[in-house]
Amino acid sequence: MNPIMNLPMPSAVGSLDGYIQAVNRFPILSQEEEVSLATRFRQEGDLDAARQLVLSHLRVVVSVARGFSGYGLPQADLIQEGNIGLMKAVKRFDPERGVRLVSFALHWIRAEIHEYVVRNWRMVKIATTKAQRKLFFNLRSMKTGLEPLRPQQVSEIARQLNVSEHDVVEMESRFAGHELALDPTTTDEDESYAPIRYLADSDEHEPLAILESSEREHLQTAGLAKALDSLDGRSRRIVEARWLNEDHAATLHDLAAEFKVSAERIRQIEQKALSKMQGVLALPATA
Repeated sequence: MNPIMNLPMPSAVGSLDGYIQAVNRFPILSQEEEVSLATRFRQEGDLDAARQLVLSHLRVVVSVARGFSGYGLPQADLIQEGNIGLMKAVKRFDPERGVRLVSFALHWIRAEIHEYVVRNWRMVKIATTKAQRKLFFNLRSMKTGLEPLRPQQVSEIARQLNVSEHDVVEMESRFAGHELALDPTTTDEDESYAPIRYLADSDEHEPLAILESSEREHLQTAGLAKALDSLDGRSRRIVEARWLNEDHAATLHDLAAEFKVSAERIRQIEQKALSKMQGVLALPATA
C-alpha cells in the first residue's frame, strides 16, 4: 500500500460532532500554499506535505458525505470512505495543471463513497438492470425541487431512464432524507467549501470531465464484471440472459430449451449463481 494511505488522521468513528469540529479547525490553504505542498510531495515524496493537503480538505469530505445520507448508511462510514478517496486524489494531484485540489478531489471522494454505497446499500442488488442502477444514482439530480414527484414527472423520468413508473416511485420513497443545499445562506467561514463553490465545470467536452465520466462508469460496472467472471460459462449465460439483457430478458423456458434441461433446473442454476455473485460482491475492495 502506498505510504500516503497510512497517514495518521482524525477518525470519524466515535463522536461524529467532535470529528466535524476537529476537521473544521484545520486551516484552508491558499492556492500558493497548496501548490507548494503538492510540489513537495510530488517531487520529494514529502509525506508531511501530503498530510497537510489531506487535513485541509477533510471538511470537504464531510460536506460530500452529507449528500449521501439518504441511502441509510452510517455517516461516519461514508466519511471514512470519502477520506480514502481524498488520499487517492492527493496522491494523483498534479499542481502544474492549474486546477485547485478541491475540484480534482471531488471526483475521487464521490467515487469512493459511491462504491461503498454500491457494496452496502440494500436497494442495490446484482439483479438490477443498467437502467435501474442509473435511476439509483440519478433520481435526485433529476428532481426539480424537494417536494414529491408529480405523476407527470414520474412518467417523464421513467421514460428517460427506461424503467417502470413503479421503480421511480419506490426509489423516491427510499430517498426521503437529508438534502444538502448547493448554496447555503449561512455566512460562517465554512461557506467557502459549500458545494456551489467547488463544483467543477460541467462542460462535457472538457478533457478532465471525459476522463472522470469514464472512470465513474468503470467504478459502477467493475464489481459486477468481477462477480460474473466467478461463474462457469453456463451459469454466466443464464444470469446475463435473465438479468442483464435490457432489450429482451430470457424466460426460464427459453433457457431450458437452449440447454435441453428443465425450467426448474435453470432456476436452480440461476439461484446458485446469484448467491455466488453476492458473495463476491460482499468481499472488500482492494486498494
